[in-house]
Amino acid sequence: MNSPKQPLTPAQAANRAAALCARCEQAPGDIREKLLKWGLSPADASQVLRQLTEQGFIDESRFASAFVKDKFMFNGWGRIKIAHQLRQKGITAEVIDEATGTLDEENYRNRLIELLRAKWRTVKTREPRAAWAAMMRFAVSRGFETSIAAECVKQVTRIDAEDD
Repeated sequence: MNSPKQPLTPAQAANRAAALCARCEQAPGDIREKLLKWGLSPADASQVLRQLTEQGFIDESRFASAFVKDKFMFNGWGRIKIAHQLRQKGITAEVIDEATGTLDEENYRNRLIELLRAKWRTVKTREPRAAWAAMMRFAVSRGFETSIAAECVKQVTRIDAEDD
């Protein structure tokens, strides 16, 4: 059922897209791609998107907020990586800033520290520069800001040194 044998009518595509959006939040760009894949013309796809937005099935801000919460809590991503992925989905910069701004700073740092502690247990070297570099690469690859990562890496490596 990936690609229909004949193109869907705009009404059929709207119903199918509405059902998708009712199950979970969807990015407008993702829905547009699906509509085009289902055989709608770009004009019809725009009309269906407009209709879904007016009916409340698609809301860019609501999608971005849900995406930020999910990726932060379940994937352990930082603001930079989340923002990059939202840009890839065609979300506007204002909506991205608003959504990533909802992350509580204390929870944000605590989550990074939790991730870093788990990583610290797997770092093979305790040579200070190499260990620091490994921890920083990990934090930055998860999308955390360099300044916050540096503070948290310092805190995690210091706590571990005191525990020894």
